[in-house]
Amino acid sequence: MWSVEDDHNNYKPKIVAGEAAGYVLEDVPHLSDYIPHLPFVICTRQYFVNNGDTVTQKIVLHKNSPRGTHFRRAGPRQKVYFESDEVLACIVTCGGLCPGTNTLIRELVCGLYYMYGVSSVLGIEGGYRGFYSKNTISLTPKVVDDIHKRGGTFIGTSPGGHDTLKIVDSIQDRGINHVYIIGGDGTQKGASVIFEEIRRRGLKVSVAGIPKTVDNDIPVIDKSFGFDTSVEEAQRAINAAHVEAESFENGVGVVKLMGRYSGFIAMYATLASRDVDCCLIPESPFYLEGPGGLFEYIRKRLKENGHMVIVIAEGAGQEVLTENMHNIMDQQDASGNKFVQDVVAHG
Repeated sequence: MWSVEDDHNNYKPKIVAGEAAGYVLEDVPHLSDYIPHLPFVICTRQYFVNNGDTVTQKIVLHKNSPRGTHFRRAGPRQKVYFESDEVLACIVTCGGLCPGTNTLIRELVCGLYYMYGVSSVLGIEGGYRGFYSKNTISLTPKVVDDIHKRGGTFIGTSPGGHDTLKIVDSIQDRGINHVYIIGGDGTQKGASVIFEEIRRRGLKVSVAGIPKTVDNDIPVIDKSFGFDTSVEEAQRAINAAHVEAESFENGVGVVKLMGRYSGFIAMYATLASRDVDCCLIPESPFYLEGPGGLFEYIRKRLKENGHMVIVIAEGAGQEVLTENMHNIMDQQDASGNKFVQDVVAHG
């Protein structure tokens, strides 16, 4: 899980002048912010995104309202601050597995090689702790040519293992100057801390955080990588639950899907399936007892159809749990994410 608020706490947004009224640009930190007068190189071989290109947070705006908040459009830049033969890049994957991770690794390696002429790319094995406790893999277009056909992550992953000083020491000792960090909410918080330590030391090192979440809970973009695959696989579970539920009198099939704080997978899988009678997501609180409650709806559907299927996102229904369970939710996993209680098990 990744959120814009977490990654923007360490810097202030820049105000950019608009036509009638200015708009807020939620900018990202850059090397030139702490290393002034950097020499740059102009690349001319491919299509590049202009520095002034932005993406608006809200597509629909009122006629007389300010132009709102914008974000810099992601993509390759023509103006770069590293000579290709001087670049030593590294890629690390952290946290849980996600469909499409190998495809992302492959595109990073091939993009660096074919668009910018960067031939030195390292894969950090085993997540954050791989910076200081494991070997690295040399990544070339030939090495990653077919990894997109495999599951998991080619360079391995692990939760936790974040030691900022050891990680930055390793980056500095190895001469790495491009760091690509693929991971979720806890991973990106770690990436922000790594960047702050690099900036404190004044190192000429770029850090790029790439959000990894199948939950699709990232603002502005259309879809996060792995989301479509998750929805497709979720439909198979729903279909199986429906077959079993309709085979028994008053059968109830319950399918719990991923989604700590967002119900995109549950909602999209429900819409695609057409076999779901009830979809519960974190964004819509519900109650169990009384008129209009979940139990009343279940009794109604069973009386009408003789069976039903319920899809629930893992973070839904936290408000119906007891106070003791809420105390447990204050605990965190190895990546710094709060535990979400299993509302299905406690229901």
